[in-house]
Amino acid sequence: MSQFKIAVVVGSLRKESINRQLAKAVIALGPAEFSFQQIEIGNLPLYNQDDDAQQAAEVLRLKREISESQGVIFVTPEYNRSVSGVLKNAVDHASRPYGQSAWAGKPAGVLGASVGAAGTSMAQQHLRNMLAYLDMPTLGQPEVFIQVKDGFFDADGGIASTDSKKFLQGWMDRYAAWVKKHA
Repeated sequence: MSQFKIAVVVGSLRKESINRQLAKAVIALGPAEFSFQQIEIGNLPLYNQDDDAQQAAEVLRLKREISESQGVIFVTPEYNRSVSGVLKNAVDHASRPYGQSAWAGKPAGVLGASVGAAGTSMAQQHLRNMLAYLDMPTLGQPEVFIQVKDGFFDADGGIASTDSKKFLQGWMDRYAAWVKKHA
């Protein structure tokens, strides 16, 4: 029986995105006492502060799913050296109205993948700045900047390389301990 429910927020809408694939592969490395729920963010309206008093049903669903979790894993692509617009929109929605953030206190993990050599380092740095402001204790090490080349994922969607799988298992083990410490 799972004791820790983890929300997984993927910052890409593309069905076959490498970050969605990475999220699934990392979830498979999670400990037995953890359950994972990928959170839908593609159907949120654009954030508008005028709507804070009467948030849309999809915004309330997002906030409820985050609130019901004991931690959050963010898997972010890098768009123009930052996070995607859809991820920023979700972060803004669930943090509002001011003083009613669903993110506050949730232990976070950040990772991402790209075909570029730098992985998603700039996007992750921008996201970490936002998470610090939102009062989310965020796992600092190890950092995960994955460069995805042909053959990174196996036929079943897992991590093909033994070394990469071992590295990501180490990240998951550290994140699980982080959640247990902060949840």
